Amino acid sequence: MTKRQSHDVMGPILSSGETSALEKLRDIHPMPSVGIGRESVSDQLYEGFLGVDRVPAELYDKLHVKRGLRNSDGSGVLVGLTTISNVHGYNKVDGRVSPDEGRLLLRGYNMESLVEGSQKAGRFGYEEVAYLLLSGALPNADQLADFSARIDMRRVFPEGFLHVFPRTTASHSVMNILQRAALIMYSFDETPDDTSPQHEVDVAITLLSRLPRIAAIAQAAQMAADSGEQLVIPPAREGYTTAETVLDVLHGKHGFTEEEAMLLDVMLMLHAEHGGGNNSTFTCRVLSSSGTDAYSAYSAAIGSLKGPKHGGANYKVGEMFADIEHNVQDWTNDDEVASYLARILRREAFDGAGLIYGMGHAVYTMSDPRAQIVKRYARSLAEQRDIADELDLIERVERLAPEVMRDVRGITKAVCANIDMYTGFVYSMLGVPQGMYTPIFAIARMAGWAAHRMEELYAAGRIIRPAYNSLSSEVKYLPLEDR
Repeated sequence: MTKRQSHDVMGPILSSGETSALEKLRDIHPMPSVGIGRESVSDQLYEGFLGVDRVPAELYDKLHVKRGLRNSDGSGVLVGLTTISNVHGYNKVDGRVSPDEGRLLLRGYNMESLVEGSQKAGRFGYEEVAYLLLSGALPNADQLADFSARIDMRRVFPEGFLHVFPRTTASHSVMNILQRAALIMYSFDETPDDTSPQHEVDVAITLLSRLPRIAAIAQAAQMAADSGEQLVIPPAREGYTTAETVLDVLHGKHGFTEEEAMLLDVMLMLHAEHGGGNNSTFTCRVLSSSGTDAYSAYSAAIGSLKGPKHGGANYKVGEMFADIEHNVQDWTNDDEVASYLARILRREAFDGAGLIYGMGHAVYTMSDPRAQIVKRYARSLAEQRDIADELDLIERVERLAPEVMRDVRGITKAVCANIDMYTGFVYSMLGVPQGMYTPIFAIARMAGWAAHRMEELYAAGRIIRPAYNSLSSEVKYLPLEDR
């Protein structure tokens, strides 16, 4: 495996005096509950809504309210039409959910064929998928070269950008930094509120180009701060793909192999798009339907993806497997592995939540096609690294978990592993720090968000405005002295 040395050309070296990303910034004024304290007079303020806002669960059924925009069978409420993708995991037969093998189609193309096509040709595929999502068609050679050149020319940050980034974006979370970076880009755009198709495509290209370097630099800054080392930022490399750009910054002087970059490229392809109903994409569509600027919509989508019930869940899988590896003596013993999974479900082991992380999905029932693809491509590198036994353990948990869930919890519906089951393992093989797991998800999903934003702007054309049934009644106003 030939290493691509990252620092044959040195980029800027920023000392702690030149970037506050290497400093811990603190608000010297405490939160109100700390500075003033929690006397009884503040109980209504801090706890009153907890009693008022709770609604009896039976009222949702009685009033036919689709909580979480989900039907009673768990399927999503139909709120729109799209030509962008099809996330298939079940059929509806006589009004009932019937499990089916998972399929993911992007603009009609099966995800497996998109990954396989580029991998067999020894070609990076994420940029092709991004072009497909944005334009509606796969590019020919000239169109792909043109698209890549447009991404290339936007890799370099605006002049003065490093003076505000990461100086003003020191944070506990790279995702938070990405949100603010997207909003900062608004300031560098001469016509940021322009929602014409040409400008929307230009903004999408800009964020597809710059967010990968921004996220990787933010992560590198945090690592430099923790180690006390200087932050070395490599220059934007002409001709580098998204996967290569990320690894170039993260791996620094150690470089990376083409095989590593190709595997990360697969991960980017698999995360690029997953329907209009997932929380972050729907968030992007909701904001876009109001006519707001692209930067605001994408920043909101990043904020949604950060949530632990959405993209922020992938790190939990890695922690769970570290726990299993430590507590299970024989990883090849089905009975021992199943016994420990049962303890996890009974809240006797791991984090006490009673969940096998990485199992189950809102749409997929029998299989998640993304998980099936990634474990196949991860196998080669795992064997080279002599850690195939770890991948075997993950596959064993995937196979045993549904049976254990039936025995312990009585769960009889079809349950499959989702892509998060394998994400952490792959990223750890690639030397990607845990803090970058969800940012890589966001980097990849930019393509899908952009496609859905434009569909919402130019096809749907109506502000999203669902209704809430109010349970409150009118109350007589009392003057302050009478309360």
